[in-house]
Amino acid sequence: MSAPVILKQDLFGTVTRIDAEGLPRVRRDCRAARWWLAWLARHLLGRERRALRHLEGLDRVPRLLASAPGVLERGWIEGRPMQLAQPRDPRYFREALRLVRRMHAHDLTHDDLAKEPNWLVTPDGLPAIVDFQLARHAPRRGALFRMLAHDDLRHWAKHKRQYLPERLTARQRALLARRSPLSRAWRVTVKPVYRFITRRLLGWRDREGAGDRPLGS
Repeated sequence: MSAPVILKQDLFGTVTRIDAEGLPRVRRDCRAARWWLAWLARHLLGRERRALRHLEGLDRVPRLLASAPGVLERGWIEGRPMQLAQPRDPRYFREALRLVRRMHAHDLTHDDLAKEPNWLVTPDGLPAIVDFQLARHAPRRGALFRMLAHDDLRHWAKHKRQYLPERLTARQRALLARRSPLSRAWRVTVKPVYRFITRRLLGWRDREGAGDRPLGS
């Protein structure tokens, strides 16, 4: 058994890669979070726990392996984050779109797909999605679900525009041009505060976010 490797350590706790029964896994532990962020760290961990339970059996998302108060363990997915792998194969984006739609079919939106580190490129060139701390399960599929699902798809299209612009369809260009009311409100009211907190106070950057380290998850 190899020694644990700390992937991330910040105000929200630690994220560690460990080996158990010969298989790598990721342990997120928020028990060491700063006292003034402990409630938020526990809330985010709980959201990820619920999301992974609802996505049980879906390929190329982490499996929930163990859970305890303040601790979550999930499966490791081998791969490189999008900003390092820079996928330019049309197959990657076709499969990524299918993956997002299958996630929505489980009544769940990811809500953080704008961040490239949350997209992995596996060794066989397929997409995987990680970091479900902001995910939302909404079995009634109301107006909020539809807006969040639209934003998930729009973020997918933005990444395709970044790496494969010549393959964008007219429908995908229309998707990019159409922000949801929620996205417009976020951009004007919440995003400036979010950037101040994450960049100035927590030291994150857009391509880092709160996700795990680069070579898998």
